[in-house]
Amino acid sequence: MNNVLTYKDYYGTVEFSLEDKVLFGRIIGIKDHITYEGRDVDSLQEDFQNAVEEYFIHCAEIGKPPQKIYKGSFNVRIEPELHRQLAVYSALHGISLNSTVEKAIKTFIN
Repeated sequence: MNNVLTYKDYYGTVEFSLEDKVLFGRIIGIKDHITYEGRDVDSLQEDFQNAVEEYFIHCAEIGKPPQKIYKGSFNVRIEPELHRQLAVYSALHGISLNSTVEKAIKTFIN
């Protein structure tokens, strides 16, 4: 991935503000809103890692588990005809619709 920070299985964006002359970002993949910033790449990375650690501390203080980045499930809305074709393909190949979709996504990503 380009222009994405990673730390302890959390991912963060890298953006910049010309007006403020600062790099900034937010953790992606969770509902909680966590941001960080820095004047250069090293300070941005450091603030990102600190933000993740502070998120863990905050969650512990309020008795809430930190959100998992991705649970492995999501809703997808597709055209009914494509849905039918996937269901038929799955049935004919003796695999679940979920397995068919997962296989298709892996093929697309790789």
